[in-house]
Amino acid sequence: MTQPFKDAISLCKILLRNGYDAHVINAPLQEQILKGRKDAAIDIACEPDFETLSKLIPNVEATADERSIGILRENGATYRFYALETEDSGHPELALLRITPHMLADMAPEKRLQMRLTGFGAPADSGGVYEGFEDVHGGEIRLAGLPDETLRHNYLLAIRALRFAANFDVPVEPNSWLAIVRSSTRVLDYVPMGDIMNEWRKVAAESLWKFVQLLYDAHILQGLIPEVAALSCIQQQRNDDDSKPETVFAHTLECMRRYPEEEFHHDWLGTMAMMFHDVGKLYTGEFFNGQWTFYQHHRVGAKVTRKILRRLHFLPEDIDLLCHLVRYHMRFHFMLTDRGIRRFKALDEYPRLMEMTRADIKARDGSYTYFNHNRKYLARAETPEQMLEPLLNGNQIMEFTDLPPGPMVGVIRDALLQAQIAGEVTDLESAVTFVRSYKQKNVV
Repeated sequence: MTQPFKDAISLCKILLRNGYDAHVINAPLQEQILKGRKDAAIDIACEPDFETLSKLIPNVEATADERSIGILRENGATYRFYALETEDSGHPELALLRITPHMLADMAPEKRLQMRLTGFGAPADSGGVYEGFEDVHGGEIRLAGLPDETLRHNYLLAIRALRFAANFDVPVEPNSWLAIVRSSTRVLDYVPMGDIMNEWRKVAAESLWKFVQLLYDAHILQGLIPEVAALSCIQQQRNDDDSKPETVFAHTLECMRRYPEEEFHHDWLGTMAMMFHDVGKLYTGEFFNGQWTFYQHHRVGAKVTRKILRRLHFLPEDIDLLCHLVRYHMRFHFMLTDRGIRRFKALDEYPRLMEMTRADIKARDGSYTYFNHNRKYLARAETPEQMLEPLLNGNQIMEFTDLPPGPMVGVIRDALLQAQIAGEVTDLESAVTFVRSYKQKNVV
């Protein structure tokens, strides 16, 4: 081993002893390149940035080469330092650099053709949200360079490309799309869940349905949230008047699209709740007498949603909110009595639950009869219960007053309700006393 290589190893040991990874890049190849040359130039891969590197190895100088960190000239040899691949979502093989631009420039043309020109990533500090993409204003989302090789350096770009496509409402360029589909399993293998969810949270509420559709089409959703992707295999009747079936997954996407259309334009969590609102149908579905049933899917779905959200690293308070919305999303679908309206309005987040019902009905082209009835009577929940109905019905009034059926029973009933509103009657005993007294005073 030549002295420059021994010195290069010593430089790596300095970094290793200080807690930073470092190695001579493709040492056999560099030895072959340097055979017969008097000027030794050796490339080193290391973890620290230039500021840290210059403190550990004081004679290191900054370089104009944007891909290298720094350069050291010592004892007639030149040492160039390059950044190690640091992306958690990169391909494992890229963690070991195999070739650098300087090494490539020193190689004969015929030798270059024999080399695999992969394994050299962009510097860690050169990024930005659009790093790895061509100009996004070109009308489509296109990965820079060779899409497959670009993804190998950072598979998170696949998720980011789908986010851009959903938010900007533009397609993914065909070759980039194929690269994403081909890499779908590697995205799930190498991209940390926290990074995926950080991208997901940057999707606008109005675009979430499209993002989920793209995840499904790219075969990423199937591995990420198989419980939701499996809804594409379940059929249901679209509405009571239409025998045409639809998949539960298609209905889910349509609900996600409809939810932010009115009052909840930017409600990301509410739209996410729509993605999970029917996930329980995967576990409760039964086909009987030519029809699908999904009894108690909302209760089962809330439990399944909690399991999924924990896996996706959601915050505990967001998990509780989404599970609550899934658990009670069916409550406003039925025609409610005054008591039912009061119980509904006592629920947390009831405006979101109403909006989920509206989105569900709109997605199905269903009937608004029950929805409009409940919304009309919602204001009655503000009225004390004793002010809505008298404590005694007509039959009871006739029993306690010995009156025959007739208009006077209705008059007494109305008077009793007014007495309740005025606070003169507060319980059943005082109601009986009131109707008997009213009869004595007004019936001859």
